[in-house]
Amino acid sequence: MSKDYPIPAGYLERETEVKKSRFIARVYPVSDRDDVRAYVEQAHRDYPDARHVCWGYQIGRPGSAAEAAMNDDGEPSGTAGKPILSVIQHKDMGDVLVIVIRYFGGIKLGAGGLVRAYAGAAESVLSAVDRVVQQARVQATVQFGFADEQPLRHWCEGHEGHIEDITYSSQVTASVSVPETEQEAFGAFCEAHRMDYRFDT
Repeated sequence: MSKDYPIPAGYLERETEVKKSRFIARVYPVSDRDDVRAYVEQAHRDYPDARHVCWGYQIGRPGSAAEAAMNDDGEPSGTAGKPILSVIQHKDMGDVLVIVIRYFGGIKLGAGGLVRAYAGAAESVLSAVDRVVQQARVQATVQFGFADEQPLRHWCEGHEGHIEDITYSSQVTASVSVPETEQEAFGAFCEAHRMDYRFDT
């Protein structure tokens, strides 16, 4: 079971300059790899003539992230994505993507200079972004008859539940995510509707 942890409250952009090179840092809250891909593609569209679009992200609880990755996008290995990810990890923040777009200013920074510049850009945007607490959630698998799909959707709408996956055969099987604080209420709802359910551990 996950516990509460801070995530970025929303999108923010900050720009820094190092020896005439522009570093445009963006931070986003993300929940999966598709979010990451979409925001990176967006950065390429927004700055089509930028020399490098580097990034790092981690999804899940800080310190035991479910997933983390980084990309140097043509910068020397370890000089861009790694320092970005390192700053994210030191900020104790989860579900976060930082993209740093670089416009080369004509002066080479060297490996150490690049590491400092990318880390500094990530630091500038992560220090400025507001945080919100990601509520701890639990996953449940539920089986029910077709007539019960609408009541389930209605319950989820009123209790911050999300139906993440649903399949139809002789019965309906749904994967549902609910706030940990609503776990007991969700169990009671399923029992009242004679639904088969189990919480994933």
